[in-house]
Amino acid sequence: MSFDNNLRLIKRMASALPDDQAMVVLYEPDTEAGATDLAAYGIETIPFENGLNFAFKMIPLIMGAHTVFCDNYYPFLGGLIHSNRLKIIQLWHANGAIKRFGWEDPKTAHRSKSDKRRFQAVYNQFDEYVVASDTMGHVFEHSYHVPFERMQKLGYPRSDRFFKADWIQQAQAHVYAVAPELKDKRVILYAPTYRDGLAFNPPADLSKAITADSEAEVVVKLHPLLKQKEAEIAIAKSHSGNSKIHFYNQLSTTELLSVTDTLVTDYSSVAFDYSLLPNAHSLLFFMFDLDEYKQNTGLQTDLLKWLPSAPILNTKDLASAIKQNAKTDLTKFNQHWNTYNDGFATKRVIERYIENR
Repeated sequence: MSFDNNLRLIKRMASALPDDQAMVVLYEPDTEAGATDLAAYGIETIPFENGLNFAFKMIPLIMGAHTVFCDNYYPFLGGLIHSNRLKIIQLWHANGAIKRFGWEDPKTAHRSKSDKRRFQAVYNQFDEYVVASDTMGHVFEHSYHVPFERMQKLGYPRSDRFFKADWIQQAQAHVYAVAPELKDKRVILYAPTYRDGLAFNPPADLSKAITADSEAEVVVKLHPLLKQKEAEIAIAKSHSGNSKIHFYNQLSTTELLSVTDTLVTDYSSVAFDYSLLPNAHSLLFFMFDLDEYKQNTGLQTDLLKWLPSAPILNTKDLASAIKQNAKTDLTKFNQHWNTYNDGFATKRVIERYIENR
């Protein structure tokens, strides 16, 4: 576990297991809070550590498992002896992909032959890939050089919550308890992605642009590794006397989506989540560094064909779009990326990998 957005699925799977089987979760340090939640539920959790402990404890545990779910790329899989009884499932951490990865990542072409062999050895270990659309299945097919037949079109369990009225109500209640100033207001959430290897240097007048609607409340949610930039935005806010920009570290991005009227993002997979919510009104893609990002990280080649609104490249156009507040038609976007997300993906995953295994 390198992301803590599948906790509900893990709990449901653990509850569905026969009495003679058990769930064990190996977790990365960044997901310790999620692991603590699972441990409180009665699920065994073990920190994922390299070194002798990994070699002597974790590898035998993984090798003796019935099914292994991975939510990311794990290098150690390349050297694993994969028996016929063990099934390894890729349960990716996002519904879709704006960025390119694997063989499609521009940087991969410059890696050594040994690196490339190692990458493919890992990709080949996954017996099946859980996907929410044919589109994402083809992304894996091309990015990992694996057969499309390995794709299981079950939907993404982590998206089920967006179809549940009780979860939405609970999320909204928590948000308003922490941030009552957001209630009955137009909420604009700015949530850009982390730029691996690229500096995040938004335009100096970003704060002015995202507060273009004087009646709205603006929430800024940056990646944890971008805390310095959060501080810079806060300083700019202080100097401008703008009280409409808020930072809520105690609230998750997912919770904040439940009260968001306008999402401003860039290359982040948060767009695929937001588009499923009934409160999703406008979805804006502020791609101020589009050319640089395309060259260094890479974007899906057909991006402009399915993006629900045209990329915004400067703060003047961003301010204009925020003021206009036009509703974004997300129908085709969801048909393209969220095809099999209907609120019952968890049920289908449990049926395939727990009940019918």
